[in-house]
Amino acid sequence: MIERKQPVNIAISIGDLNSIGPEVVMKAFSDHRMFDFCTPVVFASKSLMNFYRKHFDFKGKIQPLELGQPPKKGKLNVVDVFKEKYNVSFGKRDKLAAEFAVTSFIEATKALKNNQVDVLVTAPLDKHLIQSDEFNFPGHTDYLAKAFNGDHMMLLVNENLRVGLLTDHVALKDVVNHLSEDLITRKLHIIKKTLQQDFGIRHPRVAVLGINPHSGDEGLIGDEDEKILKPTIEKINEEQVFAYGPYAADGFFGSKNYKNFDAVIASYHDQGLIPFKTLSFGSGVNFTAGLSHIRTSPDHGTAFDIAGKNIADPSSFIQAIYTAIDCFHQREEYQQLTADPLN
Repeated sequence: MIERKQPVNIAISIGDLNSIGPEVVMKAFSDHRMFDFCTPVVFASKSLMNFYRKHFDFKGKIQPLELGQPPKKGKLNVVDVFKEKYNVSFGKRDKLAAEFAVTSFIEATKALKNNQVDVLVTAPLDKHLIQSDEFNFPGHTDYLAKAFNGDHMMLLVNENLRVGLLTDHVALKDVVNHLSEDLITRKLHIIKKTLQQDFGIRHPRVAVLGINPHSGDEGLIGDEDEKILKPTIEKINEEQVFAYGPYAADGFFGSKNYKNFDAVIASYHDQGLIPFKTLSFGSGVNFTAGLSHIRTSPDHGTAFDIAGKNIADPSSFIQAIYTAIDCFHQREEYQQLTADPLN
């Protein structure tokens, strides 16, 4: 029998201090049953967390934690990563609040990298306000790729649909310039590996969406599908990566053909995320595939317009926690099974 480590220690970056991030964290752990599955370690400050506890009437217990010490089960453990006081102003886009959010994320990432926690779940950031000389990344995913020195893929998942991206935070006018045989091949290998080791799918089938409308109509609407996608898909199937396509995105989702595949790869951000969020918003999870460690986040942003009003839905954040736990156990099992195949 394969032994599983329970509960999973989860690092949580608090997100923008004035956003709905702190609220969904508090609401997620208002259900004491969550502590049966995991032990949360929030990277923020005790004073801030006490403020959020009072504001959102959180009934759970908050426990200060020094990294290196085992977190207390059944409690919301808090690592003090910034000593300065901050007066929360819900809904206000504030540079200082964004800087604190970046500090929380960086320190949580360090703890993950040093194996002081098992997985990382990140609350949303304000992508514009976080930009600085010290942090010049479009978002979480790109920073994590550099921190773990590995190739990566943004993968949106829910119970019935997984959508990966060949290019993510790239301007539409630059997408084609980023696409190449090498990029497509690397991304397909990443998604094959993550489907096997993190989702337990032994022989995954992956659909690839076309670059142009109608996948180019055999060259009538751009020739990138004929010159780049089709030859690469044919070639990679010789490497036991079961990829199919390219499929015209509109008909592919309209006909529900996505149900016939274990994952879908889109050429660019909105081609994949618009149908995913239409079908899954509120239950979707952002999973960073290709890393040596597990990281997830909810599928929503900072939602400043409803911050502090105690009306934010924590469903996606809770699902991000569940997905991180499931993938951690699945990867643990996969590593044990493949370490000694004969046994």
